Amino acid sequence: MGQGESIRAILPGRLEYRDLAIRLIASASKLVHAGSEDFSNEIVSAFSEALNNVIIHGAGSTVGEVEIEIELEEDRITVRLKDFGTAFDPRTAPAPDLESMPESGLGAFIIRSFTDEVTYTSGRPNTLSMTKRAARGISR
Repeated sequence: MGQGESIRAILPGRLEYRDLAIRLIASASKLVHAGSEDFSNEIVSAFSEALNNVIIHGAGSTVGEVEIEIELEEDRITVRLKDFGTAFDPRTAPAPDLESMPESGLGAFIIRSFTDEVTYTSGRPNTLSMTKRAARGISR
């Protein structure tokens, strides 16, 4: 893999396309030299929660298409999710009370827990960026 390779996909912002989007992230994450299946599982989980938030909670407005940008480096992946739905910054969501075993409200917590860096910009489009770095000292 060359330095800074990128992948871009535009999909309808509907649940029917969720599996396709998740498979794209899962496949791309395997190109990073992470040395761990956890790396892929965690970025996929974070992305999945973010996509659910866009599609389900952005339903009060026209989500339209979602754009997925993936930047690959040898030791990290950055996933950007762009949408035109209702703005929601997962960094500002309160931490859930895990003792109460909540059935919802865990998405933002999962995003923050499974990625190393999260940024969000609201607007046209809203842009959520999530970076996951590989553990240091691990090789394939």
